[in-house]
Amino acid sequence: MSAVPRLLAEAPGASSLQGEEAPPERCNARERRIRANRDKFIAECFAIEAESAREAGALGYMARVLVQATMPHSKPDTNEYVRRNGNLTVAMTAVSEIGLPYGSYPRLLLAWLTTEAFLTQSPTLYLGESLSAFMGKLGLLPTGGRWGTIPRLKEQADRLFGSSVVAYETHDDLGGRVRSRGSRISVADDWDLWWSPRCASDTSAGQVSLFRSWVKLSDKFFNQVVDRPVPIDLRAISALKKSPLALDLYVWLTYRMSYLKRPTEIRWEFLAMQFGADYAEGAHGRRNFKAKLVGALRKVELVYSALRVCEGEHGLVLLPSRTHVPPQLK
Repeated sequence: MSAVPRLLAEAPGASSLQGEEAPPERCNARERRIRANRDKFIAECFAIEAESAREAGALGYMARVLVQATMPHSKPDTNEYVRRNGNLTVAMTAVSEIGLPYGSYPRLLLAWLTTEAFLTQSPTLYLGESLSAFMGKLGLLPTGGRWGTIPRLKEQADRLFGSSVVAYETHDDLGGRVRSRGSRISVADDWDLWWSPRCASDTSAGQVSLFRSWVKLSDKFFNQVVDRPVPIDLRAISALKKSPLALDLYVWLTYRMSYLKRPTEIRWEFLAMQFGADYAEGAHGRRNFKAKLVGALRKVELVYSALRVCEGEHGLVLLPSRTHVPPQLK
């Protein structure tokens, strides 16, 4: 039994895969939508298992700095997002009128930006001939209206390009001296984006020309992109796009597995520093974060079947595994 069917058989709600489906008349619209999404996810998992990212033309990249500098999962109520790990502090700050990026959309956009910059070796990127074609590259169907994908992507693009990340750390030496050092990075220096305000009922809304839309990456970010980016499978990014936490876990785990040599337990509190700043503090918040992280991990295991991770006494135990996109042999 291959890894994907085994994991699917063990996954919650997978009983319908084994045979009995509820009669159609018992399924309301929400249940049908959930079932359709589940079936689509399963099909994507099998496709990823059957063919490598290179063979499928789905090889993508993510800048290493973004593996550590994760963004909020849900809409924050402040303009600063801070994570701490020992002496290291990473803070994302935003323009108050725009706000911080959050959710899946900026993560999808970053995957495209990093991949496009690495492939073209250029910091200036053009979005393409049409909005629908560009959104298709992100795995999104262009829709208008207040809650459509077009206005949501526009908002998150503004938030992403208007934010910056500062990483700094302090150390004491044996002589009593204190050293403090840091670095600031932003994704883009300049950008000029055009969007269609028309609603989804207008069939041409997604066809608005983007030939004038461009983004110029900052020098620091571009250098991070071209200097050993993290290879990813864009099909996995598309399959996990409904879960920002699963997206973060997938990229982080395939990066960690690229250099992991021995079993390593990552304590829950360190995982919370990395991924869980959205969750409340205290015992209840820790339990909620752990449950969310384990649920997201199960999704990642379905698209990344070679991954070997288990729960330990104090956290997640990472076992040496093949990285999801192995390096190309020279």
